Amino acid sequence: MIQVQSILKIADNSGGRIGQCIRVIGKSKAKTASVGDLITVSIKKSRPNRKIQKKDVCLAVVLRTKFGIRQQNGTKISFGENACALVGSRKDKNPLGTRIFGPISTRELRGNGFMKCVLLARSVI
Repeated sequence: MIQVQSILKIADNSGGRIGQCIRVIGKSKAKTASVGDLITVSIKKSRPNRKIQKKDVCLAVVLRTKFGIRQQNGTKISFGENACALVGSRKDKNPLGTRIFGPISTRELRGNGFMKCVLLARSVI
């Protein structure tokens, strides 16, 4: 579960390294976001000479959470860190980076329409 002011690792090559959640998007009055949800992120640390710089505000999709995901078949998947990938806009849902690092859960991302993120990831669960 990601809530406001949670620190997340940015798991793509768009230029950001660490971000902080500002707002959960898409759910009315939601306080937490889980895998596959859109959030607004403030970039706290970035790589030099890239498109995304420190203090930028971007949209992101949550890829991994420490809390875990309960799937319909009864399994629970939890990851070692909280991570997200930066997204261009709400409508097209295409990531800003060209690669996504680390494992992701495909079922939740496909259900929310983030197929491009699933295709760019190296390892899927």
